[in-house]
Amino acid sequence: MSNFVKDTITDEQIRYDQEHIWHPYSSMINPPPAYPVVSAKGVRLTLSDGRELIDGMASWWSVIHGYQHPELNAAAHEQIDTMAHVMFGGLTHEPAIELCRTLVEMTAEPLQKVFLADSGSVAVEVAIKMAIQYWHAAGKPQKSKLITIRNGYHGDTFGAMAVCDPVNGMHEIFTQTLPQHYFADRPEIGFSEPWNNQDILSLQALIETHHDHIAALILEPIVQGAGGMRFYSPEYLKRARALCDQYGLLLIADEIATGFGRTGELFACDHAGITPDILCLGKAITGGYMTLAATLTTSAIAEMISSGGAGCFMHGPTFMGNPLACSIANKSLELLLNSDWKSNIKRIETQLTQNLAPAKSIKGVADVRCLGAIGVIELTEPVNAQRIQKMLVDEGIWVRPFGKLVYIMPPYVIDNDSLDALTLGLVRVVKQYLDQYETD
Repeated sequence: MSNFVKDTITDEQIRYDQEHIWHPYSSMINPPPAYPVVSAKGVRLTLSDGRELIDGMASWWSVIHGYQHPELNAAAHEQIDTMAHVMFGGLTHEPAIELCRTLVEMTAEPLQKVFLADSGSVAVEVAIKMAIQYWHAAGKPQKSKLITIRNGYHGDTFGAMAVCDPVNGMHEIFTQTLPQHYFADRPEIGFSEPWNNQDILSLQALIETHHDHIAALILEPIVQGAGGMRFYSPEYLKRARALCDQYGLLLIADEIATGFGRTGELFACDHAGITPDILCLGKAITGGYMTLAATLTTSAIAEMISSGGAGCFMHGPTFMGNPLACSIANKSLELLLNSDWKSNIKRIETQLTQNLAPAKSIKGVADVRCLGAIGVIELTEPVNAQRIQKMLVDEGIWVRPFGKLVYIMPPYVIDNDSLDALTLGLVRVVKQYLDQYETD
């Protein structure tokens, strides 16, 4: 059997890609270039022309252990030789059992029931359905709406889109089709700023007025991701939890992006010391090897749903509990939990803060902020993504800007020298880009 690995992509394949393949958030009219990757190892991507790029995105938050990790590779090989997939309806298997055991043990004590799905968006759909089905079973079917905060992002499927910011959440054109929910003003007080109770009043007023019809509050705890990479006060999260308790709402925490250490705590809710009623996890759960997600909830919610008219929870993805994904997730979580992950994230945060700080003095930069293994340079105007992307690639780094944001969340295994090259290169490109922008 040949061990040959193809190390190039032909011009014809690139043309085919441009003509036929729809990439995320892209147009099929004059589509932007997609840089061809032929291999990845550690924190580096190798392009077909031989250039290496330091990956500043961890492939959208997920590749926390880097590419081609030997223990994750071994877990994948071992499982695929036994059983790559089997349906989860009426069947079970060790990888799923042990994954759910780990998730229950590593999350807050009230979260005892686990529903496995195949993507973050589906985990959010599951959470929304859980909340609505819970209140229906509890004899309050009128509690069928959701409340959330502006600038949030929860995914691209229809239930998830309905709780994304209707203007800033990329889904405005679907507004007339989507269910209509309640949107409170976004939190304005930053992560380390002094608390002012004015920040919670919009959410409080909406809940006070409409709680009889609201099933749950859904939010991204501490970090609003694709809605603006904003870091808000843990006190807001504490107050939101208290409002849910006071007015009889469930709290859904979407930790798909923030879970598994990204913010400096194992889960972002830990910054506030609160526990959600429903928790969504994904992205880093498999170390970026496979698509997998989980929605956790309490025994009380699970039992209420199960005692309702339907007699079960009405959801069942084809690839739910996929053994290959669960096996890799087990090894990924083992690697994380057996490491000194907290000190490591602090190391990354310190270096991000130090190296990105000079960007604050660049004309055209509105803000620079860091939290855990997340670093953000926010510009005053939206970037020309195609132009700055080429400059970043030429610098030898892979960063995927959007809107006004040029941000990074590198793999946790990145060493100090690579992190220096990533961050200092990023600041150079931002300065060069803005200098050109001023003269164009």
